[in-house]
Amino acid sequence: QVQLVESGGGLVQPGGSLRLSCVTSVSIISIYAMGWYRQAPGKQRELVATISSGGSSNYADSVKGRFTISRDSSENTVYLQMSSLKPEDTAVYYCNAYRMLGRSTYSYWGQGTQVTVSS
Repeated sequence: QVQLVESGGGLVQPGGSLRLSCVTSVSIISIYAMGWYRQAPGKQRELVATISSGGSSNYADSVKGRFTISRDSSENTVYLQMSSLKPEDTAVYYCNAYRMLGRSTYSYWGQGTQVTVSS
């Protein structure tokens, strides 16, 4: 069973920065697509950023130019560097690992880490 553990959330002022980390229990980040999602109160979970097994990244329009997703296979860790944070970035951020193999789909989620942007 794959486990994902997020960390790095917290309270930050508007314009500030945070770096989230997602550590996987097994070495999968080079063969799974890894992603960060977020869910604000009363809203649906939404995609923030993904990085494919080949290293290609994709971002939601709302975070382009401010957030950067990266990975360190040697550390089994995926990062989300968040800069120029806005109050609307406040949410629980979740890490996801996803892979399709034949007709099977594998998807794992972390427990989430709270990010609050407020003065």
